[in-house]
Amino acid sequence: MLERELDKKLLSDRNELFSNLRRKIRAIPVLRAMERVPRDVFVPINERPLAYRDTPLAIGAGQTISQPYIVALITEALRLQPDDRVLEVGGGSGYQAAVLAEMVPKGSVVTVELVRSLAERARETLSELEYRNIVVEDSSNYLGCSWRGPYDAIVVSAAMPRLSASLIGQLAVGGRMVAPVGDLERQELVCVLRTGEGISIRMLGPCRFVPLLGREAFPSS
Repeated sequence: MLERELDKKLLSDRNELFSNLRRKIRAIPVLRAMERVPRDVFVPINERPLAYRDTPLAIGAGQTISQPYIVALITEALRLQPDDRVLEVGGGSGYQAAVLAEMVPKGSVVTVELVRSLAERARETLSELEYRNIVVEDSSNYLGCSWRGPYDAIVVSAAMPRLSASLIGQLAVGGRMVAPVGDLERQELVCVLRTGEGISIRMLGPCRFVPLLGREAFPSS
């Protein structure tokens, strides 16, 4: 169905994108989940000709939709199970949430977005695509969404100056969190595992995200 809806250029770009991703990402379920999500509907109309390029794209309000490779890398690192409960901080367009929802068909995804216009647009897009296991929450003064937790996995889709103690506290024991940690110019993608004794950390590689604003994040001015 998706292929019939795409023009020849977008279809060619999409085929090339997934051909390249298959060389870098070993988790076949992640790639299949991403193939089911039409990235073009999550970007503004003026960006749609570039929807299947392996690059971040502007979505308004100074925010971006992440590079497909980074989305795949994050999703692979989470090692999701079908009934997992997942939190995303910095939901943006809703694209990453849709990929997560495909990975947890018996579970649920909560995605939190600070910019109200983006949160509303994400709700509309996800509703039109009939994702019934995603809740879009407006950001509050509290980082994350503790009242819907604990979570088996957390994705932070914006750069943080340091790992967040409150987000780690929203992980269930055995839960995984992936977050970009560093300064405003460059970050390292960090994967955290919460254990009964504390946390263990592994590095996934360099990245660059727009900054997370608010508590435990970068100042807004």
